[in-house]
Amino acid sequence: MAPTDWLPARLRDARALTPDIRLLEIEPTGRVAPVPPGSHLGVAVMIGERPDTRSYSLLDSGADGVYRIAVKRLPDSRGGSAYMHGLAPGARLSISGPRNHFGLTLNRPDYLLVAGGIGITPLHAMALALNATGARFRLLYAARRRQDLALADDLRARLGDRLRTFLDEDGERIDLEAAIADLGPGGEAYVCGPYGMMEAARRAWAAAGRPAQGLRFETFGTGGRHATEPFTVRIPRLSKEIVVPRNQTMLEALEAAGVGMIHDCRRGECGLCTVKILGVDGTVDHRDVFFSESQKATNAHLCTCVSRVVGGGITIDTADRAG
Repeated sequence: MAPTDWLPARLRDARALTPDIRLLEIEPTGRVAPVPPGSHLGVAVMIGERPDTRSYSLLDSGADGVYRIAVKRLPDSRGGSAYMHGLAPGARLSISGPRNHFGLTLNRPDYLLVAGGIGITPLHAMALALNATGARFRLLYAARRRQDLALADDLRARLGDRLRTFLDEDGERIDLEAAIADLGPGGEAYVCGPYGMMEAARRAWAAAGRPAQGLRFETFGTGGRHATEPFTVRIPRLSKEIVVPRNQTMLEALEAAGVGMIHDCRRGECGLCTVKILGVDGTVDHRDVFFSESQKATNAHLCTCVSRVVGGGITIDTADRAG
């Protein structure tokens, strides 16, 4: 389904899973087909007076005609999570998709699923699908505090000892090297969590000599190596200088300034929104999982939907030739 194809829907129910995570049940108008694990739903939101779109991973296949998502209200929210937390049952919504940039490959001999915090959402769907087929897998689920394990009770009841949880407050950490070493030959790993977790998984996977295509990521697009701050984007060809505020992505700021952009996932995964870097007088905080570490090190391109600049500004060129 194209990003511009919107369907009417209704918020059937909503309830708190934790103090800052809310489960939303969305009922589309008309019949819907079950979707594969790893799929995400586009939801039209209002950020102040400005319409926008947010993507949320589906917790299951929606086989019963209901899409379930879990939304964490973030302190650095650009407004989407606050809007979703403010919705009451019965609210009318517009949705697009579902679409999938984080598809689960079936019939592998073994699977390792690694979730950090709200990153459990796509892996919840994967774990349910693998459990239903009798596949061999493990799910490692880390959170800061016990109360942050939003879906652990449900998963434990379904998965038993195939689920292991880890709490920062108890000094527990996932041993990624050991987990990857225990993964059977030909097995695949799927990781969704904070930037640091994904980078650690990438390093451990490479150190183990595993094939790169066997490690898959999904990112929040909300965290990087540096704190979020405003920065300036210059586009000499279009004679534009645009300030990207703290609560807006570079892609959103470019679109608001009338720069024609191509995009899809808005999560740093598909690479469609990349631009060419002509110069930078700060530090590029690459927050995507599209480029490899060696590509990021060259600072030749960046994904505008998630990546930022700290300590200065950036000069770019875009694919827009209409200006």
